[in-house]
Amino acid sequence: MSIDWDAIYKKLPTGKDQKAERKEMFMMFDPNGNGILSLAECDKAMRDVICLDELFDAKPAIMRAWQIAKNCTKSKRPDGHGDDYIEFREFKFFLCALRQYFEYFVAFSRVDADDDRRINLEEFTSAKELMEKWVGPIADAEAEFNAIDLNEGGVVLFDEFCKWAITKALDLDDDDDAEMGENTQEKMEKLGTN
Repeated sequence: MSIDWDAIYKKLPTGKDQKAERKEMFMMFDPNGNGILSLAECDKAMRDVICLDELFDAKPAIMRAWQIAKNCTKSKRPDGHGDDYIEFREFKFFLCALRQYFEYFVAFSRVDADDDRRINLEEFTSAKELMEKWVGPIADAEAEFNAIDLNEGGVVLFDEFCKWAITKALDLDDDDDAEMGENTQEKMEKLGTN
Protein backbone atom coordinates (compact mmCIF):
# COMPACT_ATOMS: atom_id res chain seq x y z
CA MET A 1 0.00 0.00 0.00
CA SER A 2 1.70 3.16 -1.24
CA ILE A 3 0.29 6.32 0.34
CA ASP A 4 0.68 9.92 -0.78
CA TRP A 5 1.08 11.32 2.74
CA ASP A 6 1.61 14.84 1.45
CA ALA A 7 -1.76 14.80 -0.34
CA ILE A 8 -3.47 13.59 2.83
CA TYR A 9 -1.80 16.23 4.97
CA LYS A 10 -2.85 18.97 2.52
CA LYS A 11 -6.48 17.79 2.55
CA LEU A 12 -6.76 17.91 6.37
CA PRO A 13 -6.61 21.55 7.57
CA THR A 14 -5.26 21.08 11.09
CA GLY A 15 -2.91 24.05 11.37
CA LYS A 16 -3.50 26.96 13.74
CA ASP A 17 -3.78 29.30 10.75
CA GLN A 18 -6.37 27.09 8.99
CA LYS A 19 -9.45 27.73 11.14
CA ALA A 20 -11.35 29.37 8.27
CA GLU A 21 -10.63 26.36 6.04
CA ARG A 22 -11.81 24.01 8.81
CA LYS A 23 -15.02 26.01 9.23
CA GLU A 24 -15.72 25.82 5.51
CA MET A 25 -14.94 22.09 5.48
CA PHE A 26 -17.16 21.51 8.51
CA MET A 27 -20.07 23.15 6.70
CA MET A 28 -19.43 20.91 3.69
CA PHE A 29 -19.41 17.85 5.98
CA ASP A 30 -22.73 19.03 7.47
CA PRO A 31 -25.17 19.09 4.52
CA ASN A 32 -28.26 19.51 6.71
CA GLY A 33 -26.69 22.46 8.55
CA ASN A 34 -27.60 21.30 12.05
CA GLY A 35 -24.11 22.04 13.43
CA ILE A 36 -23.27 18.45 14.35
CA LEU A 37 -21.69 15.62 12.36
CA SER A 38 -22.83 12.02 12.42
CA LEU A 39 -20.55 9.12 11.55
CA ALA A 40 -22.44 8.72 8.27
CA GLU A 41 -21.85 12.38 7.36
CA CYS A 42 -18.13 12.08 8.12
CA ASP A 43 -17.87 8.86 6.14
CA LYS A 44 -19.66 10.33 3.13
CA ALA A 45 -17.48 13.46 3.31
CA MET A 46 -14.33 11.36 2.92
CA ARG A 47 -15.52 10.60 -0.60
CA ASP A 48 -17.39 13.80 -1.50
CA VAL A 49 -15.42 16.55 0.28
CA ILE A 50 -11.91 15.27 0.98
CA CYS A 51 -11.94 13.15 -2.19
CA LEU A 52 -9.24 10.67 -1.19
CA ASP A 53 -10.09 7.03 -1.84
CA GLU A 54 -7.44 5.88 0.64
CA LEU A 55 -9.28 7.63 3.47
CA PHE A 56 -12.75 6.68 2.24
CA ASP A 57 -11.72 3.01 2.16
CA ALA A 58 -10.29 3.16 5.70
CA LYS A 59 -13.64 2.72 7.47
CA PRO A 60 -12.13 1.52 10.78
CA ALA A 61 -9.92 4.63 10.94
CA ILE A 62 -12.87 6.93 10.23
CA MET A 63 -14.95 5.22 12.91
CA ARG A 64 -12.23 5.35 15.58
CA ALA A 65 -11.46 9.02 14.85
CA TRP A 66 -15.15 9.91 14.98
CA GLN A 67 -15.69 8.01 18.23
CA ILE A 68 -12.90 9.70 20.14
CA ALA A 69 -13.55 13.13 18.64
CA LYS A 70 -17.19 13.16 19.72
CA ASN A 71 -16.03 12.37 23.25
CA CYS A 72 -13.14 14.84 23.48
CA THR A 73 -15.24 17.69 24.95
CA LYS A 74 -18.55 18.00 26.76
CA SER A 75 -21.24 19.53 24.59
CA LYS A 76 -22.85 22.83 25.45
CA ARG A 77 -25.76 22.33 23.06
CA PRO A 78 -29.14 22.92 24.70
CA ASP A 79 -30.81 20.12 22.70
CA GLY A 80 -28.63 17.45 24.33
CA HIS A 81 -27.48 15.95 21.00
CA GLY A 82 -23.93 17.30 20.95
CA ASP A 83 -22.29 14.51 22.96
CA ASP A 84 -23.47 11.95 20.40
CA TYR A 85 -21.97 13.82 17.44
CA ILE A 86 -19.00 15.98 16.45
CA GLU A 87 -19.41 19.72 16.90
CA PHE A 88 -17.21 22.31 15.22
CA ARG A 89 -15.09 22.73 18.35
CA GLU A 90 -14.22 19.01 18.08
CA PHE A 91 -13.63 19.05 14.33
CA LYS A 92 -9.91 19.89 14.42
CA PHE A 93 -9.38 17.04 16.86
CA PHE A 94 -11.35 14.76 14.50
CA LEU A 95 -9.10 15.68 11.57
CA CYS A 96 -5.93 15.13 13.64
CA ALA A 97 -7.29 11.82 14.97
CA LEU A 98 -8.30 10.78 11.47
CA ARG A 99 -4.77 11.39 10.23
CA GLN A 100 -3.33 9.40 13.14
CA TYR A 101 -5.80 6.51 12.93
CA PHE A 102 -5.21 6.36 9.20
CA GLU A 103 -1.52 5.86 9.92
CA TYR A 104 -2.46 3.03 12.31
CA PHE A 105 -4.77 1.60 9.63
CA VAL A 106 -1.93 1.57 7.09
CA ALA A 107 0.39 -0.11 9.62
CA PHE A 108 -2.31 -2.64 10.51
CA SER A 109 -2.92 -3.40 6.83
CA ARG A 110 0.78 -3.98 6.23
CA VAL A 111 0.84 -6.61 8.99
CA ASP A 112 -2.52 -8.18 8.01
CA ALA A 113 -1.10 -10.29 5.17
CA ASP A 114 -4.36 -12.01 4.21
CA ASP A 115 -6.46 -8.79 4.34
CA ASP A 116 -9.11 -10.25 6.63
CA ARG A 117 -9.01 -7.17 8.91
CA ARG A 118 -7.47 -9.06 11.79
CA ILE A 119 -3.91 -10.09 12.60
CA ASN A 120 -3.14 -13.64 13.65
CA LEU A 121 -0.03 -14.73 15.55
CA GLU A 122 1.72 -15.94 12.39
CA GLU A 123 1.20 -12.58 10.65
CA PHE A 124 2.35 -10.72 13.75
CA THR A 125 5.53 -12.73 14.23
CA SER A 126 6.30 -12.58 10.49
CA ALA A 127 6.06 -8.78 10.61
CA LYS A 128 8.14 -8.37 13.80
CA GLU A 129 11.11 -6.79 12.03
CA LEU A 130 8.85 -4.38 10.14
CA MET A 131 6.94 -3.38 13.29
CA GLU A 132 10.19 -2.79 15.18
CA LYS A 133 10.92 0.02 12.69
CA TRP A 134 7.69 1.66 13.87
CA VAL A 135 7.66 0.97 17.62
CA GLY A 136 11.18 -0.07 18.63
CA PRO A 137 12.35 -3.46 19.90
CA ILE A 138 9.85 -6.24 20.50
CA ALA A 139 11.57 -8.75 22.78
CA ASP A 140 9.04 -11.59 22.54
CA ALA A 141 6.63 -11.36 19.61
CA GLU A 142 4.24 -14.00 20.96
CA ALA A 143 4.05 -12.37 24.41
CA GLU A 144 3.51 -8.98 22.76
CA PHE A 145 0.75 -10.42 20.56
CA ASN A 146 -0.99 -11.92 23.59
CA ALA A 147 -0.76 -8.60 25.45
CA ILE A 148 -2.36 -6.78 22.49
CA ASP A 149 -5.13 -9.40 22.10
CA LEU A 150 -7.19 -7.88 24.91
CA ASN A 151 -10.29 -10.00 24.33
CA GLU A 152 -8.17 -13.18 24.07
CA GLY A 153 -9.82 -14.04 20.77
CA GLY A 154 -6.62 -15.35 19.19
CA VAL A 155 -6.43 -12.45 16.73
CA VAL A 156 -5.61 -8.77 17.05
CA LEU A 157 -8.44 -6.53 15.88
CA PHE A 158 -7.93 -2.97 14.63
CA ASP A 159 -9.25 -1.47 17.87
CA GLU A 160 -6.77 -3.52 19.92
CA PHE A 161 -3.95 -2.66 17.51
CA CYS A 162 -4.71 1.06 17.87
CA LYS A 163 -4.55 0.93 21.66
CA TRP A 164 -1.15 -0.76 21.38
CA ALA A 165 0.02 1.64 18.66
CA ILE A 166 -0.86 4.66 20.81
CA THR A 167 1.01 3.33 23.86
CA LYS A 168 4.02 2.48 21.67
CA ALA A 169 3.93 5.82 19.78
CA LEU A 170 3.84 3.91 16.49
CA ASP A 171 5.33 5.94 13.66
CA LEU A 172 5.53 4.62 10.12
CA ASP A 173 8.86 5.23 8.46
CA ASP A 174 7.33 6.52 5.20
CA ASP A 175 4.65 8.93 6.45
CA ASP A 176 4.82 12.70 6.66
CA ASP A 177 5.24 12.88 10.45
CA ALA A 178 2.64 15.62 10.73
CA GLU A 179 2.67 17.27 14.12
CA MET A 180 -0.56 16.92 16.07
CA GLY A 181 0.33 19.22 18.90
CA GLU A 182 0.88 18.23 22.51
CA ASN A 183 -2.74 18.71 23.60
CA THR A 184 -4.06 16.56 20.75
CA GLN A 185 -1.50 13.83 21.46
CA GLU A 186 -2.50 13.80 25.14
CA LYS A 187 -6.19 13.48 24.21
CA MET A 188 -5.38 10.66 21.80
CA GLU A 189 -3.52 8.80 24.53
CA LYS A 190 -6.29 9.36 27.08
CA LEU A 191 -9.30 8.65 24.88
CA GLY A 192 -7.76 6.20 22.44
CA THR A 193 -6.54 3.67 24.98
CA ASN A 194 -9.79 3.40 26.98
